[in-house]
Amino acid sequence: MDALTQLQSLVQQTAPLSTEDWEAFAAIWKPVRARRKELLTAAGDKEPYLYFVYKGLQRVYYLDDQDREATLVFTYAPSFGGVLDAMMLKQPSRYYYETLTASEFLRADYVAVEQLMNERNAINLMVRTGLVTAMSGLLERLAEIQCFSSSEKFTRLLQRSPHILQLIPHKYIASYLGIDASNFSKMINRIRI
Repeated sequence: MDALTQLQSLVQQTAPLSTEDWEAFAAIWKPVRARRKELLTAAGDKEPYLYFVYKGLQRVYYLDDQDREATLVFTYAPSFGGVLDAMMLKQPSRYYYETLTASEFLRADYVAVEQLMNERNAINLMVRTGLVTAMSGLLERLAEIQCFSSSEKFTRLLQRSPHILQLIPHKYIASYLGIDASNFSKMINRIRI
């Protein structure tokens, strides 16, 4: 399945568009490739693009003033990517967006996305629905981080994404779950997968 077909499928699942709206939306996307461990957005940069992940694996992470790193989000096909808050608020990013593997995207300039949202109600609704869905997932993740034990967080992650251990290096999963890498290693051996 090609990239535009995957994008169309995701869009139709989010909020179906008419043929005319889909064609206008599809026209703003351009193919982009990135090497493994390539930084697409750095903290302090503006985020001018919305990405649609066609191939590969990426992460959004935070780096504090003591160089401690926290992986916040993983993106992989088929999903949207980028530092969405910086993009939509038009402010410098507080986060980094990097590829973990060689990756292929469709990329749209956010100015074009915003223009379509202003001109076409169906596209505006689709973007808003996608954002609400992302926000719902974020709230669920915050509840897990604050209320669940390490093993419960890991179990929930495996229920949502059973393939994640084959996709993502364990050190990044440990960071995502807020677990020390050596404790994560021990936990994998204890928990039945």
